[in-house]
Amino acid sequence: MKKTVMLSALALLVSGPVMAKTWVLTSAEGGVEQGNWRISSDQLNIKDQQFSIEQVVLHGGKQEGSKVIKLSSKNGLTIALSPTRGMNLLYADGFGVHMGWSSPVKEVVNPVFMNLESRNGLGWLEGFNEMVVRCGYEWTGHPVTADGQIYTLHGKVGNTPASQVSVDVSETAPYEIRIRGLVKESTFKKADLQTEMELRYIPGSNSFSLHDVLTNHADYPHDYQIIYHSNFSKPILEQGARFITPYENVSPFNDYAKKGLKEWQTYAGPTKGFDEMVFNIKPLADASKQTVAALLNKAGDKGVAISYNTEQLPVLTLWKNTDTEKQGYVTGIEPGTSYAYPVTIEREQKRVKQLQPGQSTRFDLTYTLLHNSGQVAEVEKRVQEIQGSKTPQSIETPMAKE
Repeated sequence: MKKTVMLSALALLVSGPVMAKTWVLTSAEGGVEQGNWRISSDQLNIKDQQFSIEQVVLHGGKQEGSKVIKLSSKNGLTIALSPTRGMNLLYADGFGVHMGWSSPVKEVVNPVFMNLESRNGLGWLEGFNEMVVRCGYEWTGHPVTADGQIYTLHGKVGNTPASQVSVDVSETAPYEIRIRGLVKESTFKKADLQTEMELRYIPGSNSFSLHDVLTNHADYPHDYQIIYHSNFSKPILEQGARFITPYENVSPFNDYAKKGLKEWQTYAGPTKGFDEMVFNIKPLADASKQTVAALLNKAGDKGVAISYNTEQLPVLTLWKNTDTEKQGYVTGIEPGTSYAYPVTIEREQKRVKQLQPGQSTRFDLTYTLLHNSGQVAEVEKRVQEIQGSKTPQSIETPMAKE
């Protein structure tokens, strides 16, 4: 397979000298479009690991033209993401455990069929079925009309196709795989925010990481927000499942969520008529500003943990949507720079951040699939260590009203 040099800003995401083979799958600037494509460890003559990476172009319905990249690792994880949908992660499976959920939206909806302003700004829901959706970066949160425009639900980046996509495979063990994409939010007279997104995975591992660099390419300062909307269901989510994280305080998002404040860390089974409950959490972190949030099943032998940096992502949202399975039985663990209130409220409460011209900021998260009781116990210990002697507070009053 021919070695290719990546001629784009994506190369900035490589930390240090890494000998790797690179395949450019998409380059809007260079006129490259690979379409259906596949590479495997056998083709690379790698004997001590077995993996494959393939891109498939989908057809039919609202997924016509959508692209999906699937990374499959023997004795590890299978991870699927869509460059067409802002590099959103569709699911991750492995060790007999599924990470993701079953939405009424079954197709990988191509953004050309989306109208984010429909349903009074809720059009984003017509494509929502992913495990990880980046909500932002120009804005995020619930829809609102202000400043002469509609700020639609959770921004645009998750419905923006990547302008450049590449795959790297390290030439030496442990053969780290990097899937990279560049997503642009560029509008005349408005924003020019560009995000270099990277997924890193070592074949055979039970975890992967996301590394995103957001840059303001405009000549003027610009606000930004981000929520990493990370969604999980069965077999981890079930009656008696638990959410754990070290935290300073928790408060209900609205008056409806106040009803569930006493049981906010535990889950019911599928419940018809259950409206979503959202909780705002101020997380605690260790001396290096690292923290973890986890969803654990009732038996304590399966789960998912998300590790992140609270300097990069200072707040945490928990979304509980334990409706019927057909309607979407799911919970969301959502590290972010903002809560899910409309951008107008987040501005008032000083949580909207800003990048100066040419300035960049980064976000690093690690997702770990927990597939035995020992791994679950390690995460529980980690949460207890960070919590220490600090007593968490429950605040009954929502911090804002929409």
